[in-house]
Amino acid sequence: MSAKREVMLGIDLGAGSLKALLITPRGDVLGSASEPVATYTPHPGWSEQDPADWWHALCKSVAGALARSKVDPRRIAAVSLTAGAHIQVLEDAQGKVLRPAIMWNDQRSRLEVERLRREADDRILQLGFNRCSTTWTLPQLDWVRNHQPEIARNTRRVYLAKDWLRSRLTGSWETDPIDAQGTLMFDSRRHEWSDELCRLIGWNPDTLAPVVASTAVVGEVNDAAARATGLAAGTPVVCGTSDTAAETYAAGMTRRGRVVIKLATAGTVSALTRDPSPDASVINYFHIVPDHWYTITATNACASSHRWLRDRVVGGMLASTDPAETVTYATMDAQAAEVAAGSAGLFFHPYLNGERTPYWDPLLRGSYVGLSFEHGPGHLVRALYEGVAYSLKDCLETLRPKVEAIDSARLTGGGVQSAVWRQILADVLALEFELPSSADASFGAALIAGIGVGIFADPVSAVEQTVRTVGKTTPRPEAVDFHAEGFRIYKDIQLELAPIHHRIHAWREKTAAVASTAR
Repeated sequence: MSAKREVMLGIDLGAGSLKALLITPRGDVLGSASEPVATYTPHPGWSEQDPADWWHALCKSVAGALARSKVDPRRIAAVSLTAGAHIQVLEDAQGKVLRPAIMWNDQRSRLEVERLRREADDRILQLGFNRCSTTWTLPQLDWVRNHQPEIARNTRRVYLAKDWLRSRLTGSWETDPIDAQGTLMFDSRRHEWSDELCRLIGWNPDTLAPVVASTAVVGEVNDAAARATGLAAGTPVVCGTSDTAAETYAAGMTRRGRVVIKLATAGTVSALTRDPSPDASVINYFHIVPDHWYTITATNACASSHRWLRDRVVGGMLASTDPAETVTYATMDAQAAEVAAGSAGLFFHPYLNGERTPYWDPLLRGSYVGLSFEHGPGHLVRALYEGVAYSLKDCLETLRPKVEAIDSARLTGGGVQSAVWRQILADVLALEFELPSSADASFGAALIAGIGVGIFADPVSAVEQTVRTVGKTTPRPEAVDFHAEGFRIYKDIQLELAPIHHRIHAWREKTAAVASTAR
């Protein structure tokens, strides 16, 4: 007797790890597993990953999720994948990966962005519905063409991250419209690759993948992938999409008026819209809900700032007094809880790797402003929580004019585990947050797998059947007023420091040149 195929497998490649998740048609999680993925920074501002590391993490995570859930692989009805947008893998005619994948937060293409804006800023926005910045694949490939021309000449296939991983399962080559938009090489009106945008960087459009629906079944798990992962050969594989699209969808963003705020490596504020808002201040994408778009504003360093503070700053303080001790996020949370709102006049700006909304400036840098002898580790942590919240308020205020009236909000991402941070965010943004029970991108990927094979009739009913909320965080009126004043100071600091950051960048390049000559 054959096993009933009703379990869905979602796989998400995040900035620091890959997760595999198994769910039922009711949305119950049967099991999950994750594996870390390393990021390499061979030069300041660079951010790269090795696709081979992704595949290794996928094989271990899928095998781990199957072992923990004790799910018979033959019960899996379908698999789908998500990953960060903009991340490209370049292969030659023999299928060899030609270089590490450039990540979405990589800043190396600044000069390429300046040229593209100077020569075609308005036209790129008209065709791609988004403004060029270092985040997008278009200037990243331009950098490859300028600095590694042999690799550009030898490229026969450009994969996006989740598509390259999926090709290891199926051997097929395709992408979906949402990830295609993330390249900034896709004509968003005509729903096809843009020869004009490709010509701007001298890139061959024949290297770009065929575009299919996010919910399309594109192949089956082949024998080699089955041996590597423990999946059953022949299991249907559904295309999938970008991680933010899947995550906002899994959080229940299936109607207009609801925003989703994410506290992850990057922080985002997203809203569902009937029409796009193609201007320079926001990011526009198709959405999984048919005939709808979603509009995003984003801050580059959210939970990554938190991790930096733990690993490089607070952890270093503790290690200097007791090398045997380590700092956990729970410890940091407890320290922040002991500090009053306002962090005794300490402000943090989370521009550790440049910034997107609303400044779109890769040369901005992080700062603590207002330090004095009274400040300790708890002040540093709370100021970071408040600073990231202020940055997300910058994002929210940029988004408001583009969307319908906001009547509800949901909060996702690893940062939501901090009750202190959740409360600060509610107070700063003056929003009540609902917390979905399972709202990460792997859950969204699993839902997309189910839609693709007919377990769910459509995207809206899939969410209605599976997505539940488990709590709320309500803003406190007195704290809302207090942080409104803090936000104004935060903005003034940013305005004053921005030109100084540009001067620092020029000075850093000069000092690097002097150091190189000295060696």
